[in-house]
Amino acid sequence: MAIEIRRVGETKDRLGEGPLWDPLEGVLYWVDSLGRVIHRYDPATGEVRHWGLPGQIGSLALRAAGGAVLALDSGFHLFDFATGEATPIADPERDQPLTRFNDGKVDRQGRFLAGTMGRQIRDRPLGSLYRLDPDLSVEQLEGDVIVSNGPCFSPDGRTFYFADSPRQSISAYDYDPATGAIANKRTLIDVAPLDSAPDGATVDSHGHIWTALVRSGQIGRFAPDGSLDRLIEMPVTMPSSVMFGGAELDQLYVTSISDSGSRKAENDPAAGGLFQISGLGVTGLPEPRFAG
Repeated sequence: MAIEIRRVGETKDRLGEGPLWDPLEGVLYWVDSLGRVIHRYDPATGEVRHWGLPGQIGSLALRAAGGAVLALDSGFHLFDFATGEATPIADPERDQPLTRFNDGKVDRQGRFLAGTMGRQIRDRPLGSLYRLDPDLSVEQLEGDVIVSNGPCFSPDGRTFYFADSPRQSISAYDYDPATGAIANKRTLIDVAPLDSAPDGATVDSHGHIWTALVRSGQIGRFAPDGSLDRLIEMPVTMPSSVMFGGAELDQLYVTSISDSGSRKAENDPAAGGLFQISGLGVTGLPEPRFAG
């Protein structure tokens, strides 16, 4: 089956990120980090809703108790879609004005892992990786991060994948489902030969890693051993993140960037759009909800 790529709706995000499919409602959430907005797309009706936020957003996850948990530039927050209110939980980097939160995902046990990055400084590691537990406590898992991106988990939840974009690599870690601890870090994927950098990522039901290759306008699928399995050319210069959705989890949604400080994006009329890829012949996995 040939793949089909189409643009969904008319949104134009400055920094589209964090697509998240909700299998219960059959809708897609994603964010505009710089625009400080959460979007919600209903494929059944074509309706797109929006929520403004009090700060720059890196990522969100849906909660088992309703609403969402957000990683904002001012730390972790709970969010109520009915009222639009964001309630602070914790800000582990409140004394570090040069950093902000970026990408995040929930593990199979309902913990939220999210990392930070330099707001403007991208030539040295100012960021860290954190875990927000269901009791709302926060633990730092790792430092020495330049730009946190692409957290995701193997189907059995025992391998954690995490990208540091400027280093052009995706690392794999042993993940302890009982404690949420990470160990045995190793470089799994080196995208330097592709002249690109890994951004947002997800894992399909076969355990392959899909990542947005933000510098080269492509989506890459990598096998669990790190080998390149497939490259898809996108009709947009800077794809930023990916997530499987649809009733069968067989549609790949892709966000993109329009405000990158790059003429490459500024001259692209499709930049900042949301895209849907059909006909891939694979399915994704449902994302867990935050248990806190």
